[in-house]
Amino acid sequence: MQDRVIERGAVRIEDGLIADISERPVEEAEIDGRGRLLLPGFVDMHGDMIEKDVEPRVNVRMPIELGVYDLDKKLAACGVTTAYAAVAFTPATYGHVRSVANTRAMIETLAAMRDELLIDHRVHGRFEVTFLPAVEEARALIDAGALHLISLMDHTPGQGQYRDIELHIANTAKARKISETQAAELVKQRMAARSEHGDSMDIINGLAELARQSDVVLASHDDDTTEKVVLLHGLGAAISEFPINVAAAAEAKRLGLATAMGAPNALRGLSYSGNLSAREAYEAGVLDILASDYHPSAILPAVIALAEIGEGGLAASVALASANPAKALGLHDRGSIAKGMRADLVIAERGRVPRLRSAIRGGRTVWSDGSVRSLVGA
Repeated sequence: MQDRVIERGAVRIEDGLIADISERPVEEAEIDGRGRLLLPGFVDMHGDMIEKDVEPRVNVRMPIELGVYDLDKKLAACGVTTAYAAVAFTPATYGHVRSVANTRAMIETLAAMRDELLIDHRVHGRFEVTFLPAVEEARALIDAGALHLISLMDHTPGQGQYRDIELHIANTAKARKISETQAAELVKQRMAARSEHGDSMDIINGLAELARQSDVVLASHDDDTTEKVVLLHGLGAAISEFPINVAAAAEAKRLGLATAMGAPNALRGLSYSGNLSAREAYEAGVLDILASDYHPSAILPAVIALAEIGEGGLAASVALASANPAKALGLHDRGSIAKGMRADLVIAERGRVPRLRSAIRGGRTVWSDGSVRSLVGA
């Protein structure tokens, strides 16, 4: 249940929906949970993994179909039953993997394969506000029915996620295996390129208007000031992704935006960029959504970890990865264990490391490690 934990209950599924919930075990059960956890399937609004699955090493390009199949299986095995693939539209200076042609190809392939995949895949278009064709690209995707969420990004060093330039230079050097001198030059070029693109507010306003016209959810990204939160709220943003500090997250909550942060951050207790800790945000009451970000297997253990520090216990922490993102994204048919909802469920267990045992989408098991025992014919 979304608001509480039933210690030894049962769920009946009919035609892919939750038909009934019992507070006690039932004799006619087909699956023996053996004291494990039955949770709503995770709704992941931001997962960057598709790029890595298509290009696991720099300049080593795999067939996109193979990457999608791999990602699909990985997400199902991590308990994600609805996933928004976060694909980026950025200026050419951001690198080959995020070229416009490559991003388009990933979106088109994902859309073509959607009906044959294990889980429900959707597209989260990440638009850098210095990317001049942003509005044109977004409109084409919306017209094709291929865009379900828009986020507005500005990864220019010196603000947002990368406001600590020295840390960003150090991280860039490590990631690219280059010297800090070379990394500093790359950062300098990125900052210089930002000023060449003119007024990014034209792009921001255009994307926001397009989102309003098409009922596509709009999210801000890396909010580092209350002023930025107020601006994006005024443009219609419903979600504040990865707020940089407590003040920005609190302002987003005050204005009614759902705040989203990464499960890896919550599991580790700190941001790799030196920004707001998701645990700190949760304890402060300013965290609504957990997303996989770049590591979907972190969702379950992060949910279990947050259950230990939050006042709402397991029910509240599970909602971060299920009911809350479903509500923010307008998916009113999933995200909680309730009558009439889609039977998107996961079976998991606690332990030294929490583990997913089975994933169910629409009442059908789409992934299992073989440990969940069926009682049919037993």
